[in-house]
Amino acid sequence: MSVRIAICDYGVGNLRSVERALLHAGADVVLTGDAEQMRACAGVVLPGVGAFGAAVDALERTGLGDVVVDLAHAGVPLLGVCLGHQVFFDESDENGGRRGLGLLPGRGVRLGSERGKIPHMGWNALHLTRDSPLFEGIAPGSYVYFVHSYAALSAGDAVVATTDYGGEIIAGCVRDNVWSTQFHPEKSGTTGLRIYANFVKCCTESRTATRAGVITDYPRADARRRGSTPTPSAAAGVRSDDSVPPSSA
Repeated sequence: MSVRIAICDYGVGNLRSVERALLHAGADVVLTGDAEQMRACAGVVLPGVGAFGAAVDALERTGLGDVVVDLAHAGVPLLGVCLGHQVFFDESDENGGRRGLGLLPGRGVRLGSERGKIPHMGWNALHLTRDSPLFEGIAPGSYVYFVHSYAALSAGDAVVATTDYGGEIIAGCVRDNVWSTQFHPEKSGTTGLRIYANFVKCCTESRTATRAGVITDYPRADARRRGSTPTPSAAAGVRSDDSVPPSSA
């Protein structure tokens, strides 16, 4: 029987391409903005394209941000993709400085022009910094597709992959049941499909195993609402679509 995975529909995301990738991996997929449907699933994907401020506003307006944090506490596997990855962090400089969900430690910052053309759009090689279930079966140096103007540059021991674009950028994080990628796996060919397959495997195993290793120090929903807003330091970024992979490393 296929494991059911929810794609969180909060009005900011490339839902259908993520859905196709999860279906390819053998999941039973539901696109939903309903809290109870999300809680009934074995895992949740938080996609996203666009601006950080619009994303966190939508999550707050719908209450789905609190749902995602509660699911993290409950040990439900979560996968944040691109903007969803950024929203998992403590905060971002984008849109005048906004708080994120606080599931990953760190801050999103605007990439400087000294790195190259911004937004960063294209295929870059992965540097795997440690073994992780997120990148199981994926070779170091595999190419994946990025589209972003902001990125987190540090996340402590949650970092499992980086890439180089005029300097190091976090490409992937794993913090127990919270996984995320700055790139778009659904636009990254067979490498990206393997990442979704790894997430489906994690969700399947979590349904039949006791959830040890659940993070207990996530900020609760009420604490996040009482928290301070970060100091502004940058303007909003722009994100776009994909191209073709490089022919060689």
